[in-house]
Amino acid sequence: MPQEGIGRTVQSAIYRAGAFGRRPAVPTDGTQLEAAARKVMSKRGFAYVAGSAGSEASADGNVAAFSRWRTVPRMLVDTTERDTSVELFGRRHESPLLVAPVGVLSMADDAADLAVARGAREQRVTPILSTQASVPMEDVARALGGSGHWYQLYWSSNDELVESLVARAEACGSDALVVTLDTAYLGWRPRDLDLGHLPFARGEGIAQYTSDPVFQRLVRERLAAAKPSARPRPTPAAVATLLSMSRNHPGDTRHNLTAPEPRAAVETFLDVFSRPSLTWDELPRLRSLTSLPIVLKGILHPDDARRAVDVGVDGVYVSNHGGRQVDRSVAALDALPGVVEAVRGTGSQAPIIFDSGIRCGADVFVALALGATAVGIGRPHVYGLALAGADGVSEVLRNLRAELDLQLALTGCTSLADLTPDRLVRAD
Repeated sequence: MPQEGIGRTVQSAIYRAGAFGRRPAVPTDGTQLEAAARKVMSKRGFAYVAGSAGSEASADGNVAAFSRWRTVPRMLVDTTERDTSVELFGRRHESPLLVAPVGVLSMADDAADLAVARGAREQRVTPILSTQASVPMEDVARALGGSGHWYQLYWSSNDELVESLVARAEACGSDALVVTLDTAYLGWRPRDLDLGHLPFARGEGIAQYTSDPVFQRLVRERLAAAKPSARPRPTPAAVATLLSMSRNHPGDTRHNLTAPEPRAAVETFLDVFSRPSLTWDELPRLRSLTSLPIVLKGILHPDDARRAVDVGVDGVYVSNHGGRQVDRSVAALDALPGVVEAVRGTGSQAPIIFDSGIRCGADVFVALALGATAVGIGRPHVYGLALAGADGVSEVLRNLRAELDLQLALTGCTSLADLTPDRLVRAD
């Protein structure tokens, strides 16, 4: 007898538990999930995760774009057995989900990236580790135990640091390198600005840097070149920032409180974070640094997609950073069909990853039907993390897997290969 799919299995488990008065640890509805997370997160933490650029029209547009599509179910198809697996860069994935890179996860839970790794591993979903992580990549890779991960790179203004981060990603077993292109500068984010809050200035989310030997050398050089200066008069806010820097810097917090390294590390990070001068001409050099598959993240224009294929990258990632960078940007889902047509028009079968606006399994279905190979889950997994740690991450990913599985079954699909554009129609 065929095994029951994950959709029925999860659904049945929730209903059976409910009969004994036990409800899910995290809401199964994406809107309620965000509302629940807001209640438990700090004001700064929630603003950083939920906030977007400018008027937040891009973030709203990402979600609204899915409402412009409707699914057309087909009947009398044997859907007893369903296959939601996909192959990406030589590894078979049980589902088309990836955990999108999100920085400063310590603002949602103290275990941060380690908790996300445990939750993702439980659901056999590959996480993309952020450069702005709260935990060094080597520690997260150990927690994953070889279950697979990708590494997301912010291209620093320091070439040696880029080389070191790439080498570390390769050494700790990353399956792919995801280069984020849309963050040469931080977008104008009113929620953070109105709070005067940049987590990196408090030493949060820079663990990949403070654990890096090249970055550590840059900090030492900064301190050696520094001239004595008078200490500013302490204020409660300054003391809180110093405590945050000290806690987040490697080593003993008490020692860090009086040591110059934590502050110098923050200042060094702010100097080297990004490279606004980055162009297509740099990509061959990146290829010379690693044998890992290279995926370009932030592609929205068909011409950029074609050029990415022409220069030999291994994958294209359609994303507008969840609306966090450019206000009134084209919705990522609206850009997806054009990018798919451009890439496939070159004859390339390179995987096309998608994120921005995914809130439920039906959203995943639509993105896949429009040509995405796999789909990244961003804010929802962070909300699950805030509500219930690793278990919350696992539950969010489990629910998305289950809903997608049932969506396939109820629309007459038995595998991801069935998800083609003719499964959708435009809404009126």
